[in-house]
Amino acid sequence: MTLQEFLIEWNNPDERVLVHTSGSTGTPKPMWVEKSKMLNSARITCDFLNLQSGDTALLCMPLDYIAGKMVVVRSLERGLKLIQVEPSNHPLAGLDGEKLVFAAMVPSQVFCSLQVPEEREALKHIRHLIIGGGAISAELQTAIRDLHSEGFIWSTYGMTETLSHIALRRLNGSSSSEWYTPFDSVRVALNQEGCLMIDAPLVHDGVLVTNDLAEIKDGKFRILGRRDNVICSGGIKLQIEQIEAKLQSYLHVPFCITRRKDAKFGEVVVLLVSGEDVPEEKLHEAFLHLNRYEVPKVIIKVPAIPRTETGKISRAEAEKLAR
Repeated sequence: MTLQEFLIEWNNPDERVLVHTSGSTGTPKPMWVEKSKMLNSARITCDFLNLQSGDTALLCMPLDYIAGKMVVVRSLERGLKLIQVEPSNHPLAGLDGEKLVFAAMVPSQVFCSLQVPEEREALKHIRHLIIGGGAISAELQTAIRDLHSEGFIWSTYGMTETLSHIALRRLNGSSSSEWYTPFDSVRVALNQEGCLMIDAPLVHDGVLVTNDLAEIKDGKFRILGRRDNVICSGGIKLQIEQIEAKLQSYLHVPFCITRRKDAKFGEVVVLLVSGEDVPEEKLHEAFLHLNRYEVPKVIIKVPAIPRTETGKISRAEAEKLAR
């Protein structure tokens, strides 16, 4: 979708807009969402970040998904100066020194920008950079901390159903934290299975029960992993995201953890690895940082780790490869 196409859709008499989920755990699904709730979401973020009319905002994500659409809606709601670039892993490459007050990126865009000195310098001068659409790896977290940015860098928590994010956590500076702070109008709780429930009446009707296993403390929360990303191997429940987090500092090639059925254990842990050949001894050195239940029973080399259009690991496709 082009910007002009979205603006035509936004300005038509229909009270709703068609969006699509990212498809990280299955097939992307179409959803109709209310324009009034999108404006509410935009207003909440702009107020939290104190964005003012005339501030510059970077649009560098596809407009087919909620994240890109919401950058435009925030600009319309607050009168921001919208700067559009082609979606890529180097969105700051052609800005010619333009100072940005606000930008929203996915982790891969931030990671790639940090590798180029000119783009790295541009990142440092963004007043508010929000990062969403995927997990922040340990490597990226360290790179952000070492950036010494002049502005604020945030990780967002949200989904298509909440019209982008409903909580932020700081990634840089002395206030950096692994705990998300919900917006004032948002309430969170856990259900009996330990999954996060979100009550955000300004952006979603009714309580939204997520598949994210979480922990709540003093009104803040942190995500432990997705309920549907649990591997039950020999009666032991293993969280895919936690295994990946342990391996991130030791495997410097694209990889992901998935599962497949097994006659003896029910399910087993499978490692998909891509890129240059990884010596067997390097893999086993990395596995020393896992407990004995987490160590992959199967290692499969693949041409590329399957990803969605928004850059998330496609868990459904990863399982197909493992099978």
